[in-house]
Amino acid sequence: MPSLFAVGLLLAASPVPSSPEAPASPEIRRRAVRDFVDSRQHDVLDELLRFLAIPNLARDREGIHRNADHLVAWMNRLGLDSRLLEASDPGAPPAVFAESKTPGASRTLVLYAHYDGQPADPAQWQSDPWRPVLRSARIDEGGKILLPPGARDRIDPGWRLYARSAADDKSGVAAILWAFAALREKEIAPTSNLKFFFDGEEEAGSPHLEAIAAAHRSVLSADAWIICDGPVHASGRRQVVFGVRGDANVDLTVYGPARPLHSGHYGNWAPNPALRLARLLASMKEPGGRVRIPGWYDDVEPLKESERKAIAAVPESESMLRGELGIAQPEGEGRSLVELLTLPSLNINGMRSGDIGDQARNVIPTTASAVLDLRLVLGNDHRRQVERLIRFVKGQGFLVLDREPTMEQRRHNPLIATILERPGGYNAARTPMDLPISRSVIAAVQSVSEKPVVILPSLGGSLPVSILTQTLGTRAVIVPIANPDSNQHAENENLRLGNLWDGIEALAAVMTME
Repeated sequence: MPSLFAVGLLLAASPVPSSPEAPASPEIRRRAVRDFVDSRQHDVLDELLRFLAIPNLARDREGIHRNADHLVAWMNRLGLDSRLLEASDPGAPPAVFAESKTPGASRTLVLYAHYDGQPADPAQWQSDPWRPVLRSARIDEGGKILLPPGARDRIDPGWRLYARSAADDKSGVAAILWAFAALREKEIAPTSNLKFFFDGEEEAGSPHLEAIAAAHRSVLSADAWIICDGPVHASGRRQVVFGVRGDANVDLTVYGPARPLHSGHYGNWAPNPALRLARLLASMKEPGGRVRIPGWYDDVEPLKESERKAIAAVPESESMLRGELGIAQPEGEGRSLVELLTLPSLNINGMRSGDIGDQARNVIPTTASAVLDLRLVLGNDHRRQVERLIRFVKGQGFLVLDREPTMEQRRHNPLIATILERPGGYNAARTPMDLPISRSVIAAVQSVSEKPVVILPSLGGSLPVSILTQTLGTRAVIVPIANPDSNQHAENENLRLGNLWDGIEALAAVMTME
């Protein structure tokens, strides 16, 4: 298999026309890019395998800088003069930036993806999350581990690549860079000036993104940001999405006795914090899924008529999802999944108290903790939503603190909780679907899609779009490429290779859209 280093040297060494002529029609451009993808699949896969082998937790300063250095070298090989954009905090992960100007272009786009990933517990994975492996199909469908294909071996688009960040979001980075490489090799001129911005802490909430954007405002100015993150529709059809939910994550801890106690000697007397936490969490939502916290839905901005029509046109996929996921009765009181994504939510990311399994002991633990994920929609403010949560917990009789309780507080307050908002919270954002840039992106993605593109007002997931739009005064449109069954954020995250090939084609179309 030829290495990408050799391919990159070839690209860098080949002359780059100062003003290459774009082929006459979108169809000719599409065929040229598809020819590139078909002929370079081994190189694309080779580079992505090496990229995925670098651990990428935002809190791992050494690992995140290895990823950034890898990206800088990769982009330089493609003829891009890349550099790091950093915040004043020396511990902040850098953003990786480059730009490519097109003579005569009247529009500037920033292509965004992130190179950091979620934490991974190797014990929960079928393979090492930092040693990417190919499988013939999904694990639960009997997919077998494959050897890396040789240079002349066919690559099946249905193969799955298993690794942390395979889908979220190193495939987004790869799709953007290979789309640019395809245009360059085929001497197709982008129709916009292009800037590339790869975030190093999106999965940590991008707490330094505002500082980076403010410090480099003129460098990052653009007509729009094109964001490559998230999945295509559950049906497999491509999507163009015009918004994202906001996000806030909260650590909640409730307290029992000051030291762990024998459950036989003290059961029925010493309060159990796990039971207290379970009752508190259960009080936050109705059986149908509606959040009971007062004011939770009060400031939701209504959808526009065009957005309601777009939602109504989304193809039905819930019957398939219920069967695939083993869900007999979804939450939502009869509303569709797409409708529910336009409402704020409250999720329990995880709970912990004492031990289970082989480590289980007959004790009454001292604390019980949960991490809550608050997803926000347009109109919500993440600080206000956390304040509503705190008021609700106080209303259940708890003394709410922002630190560990003292022994004196334990002795005089039967119910105590600490609530801490994690760094990196931000609000939702949404771009109007009828803007010229919105229509152009839809047309570009549709030009490489055999089936009608799914148009969504908002993605269910979250991205720091509001930070970008507020700091830079720009717009953002999301072009997702990952397979919907990719296990994003969970164990056994995977990428269907055909989605990567399609993503390269879609992003090349966006780079050359009218």
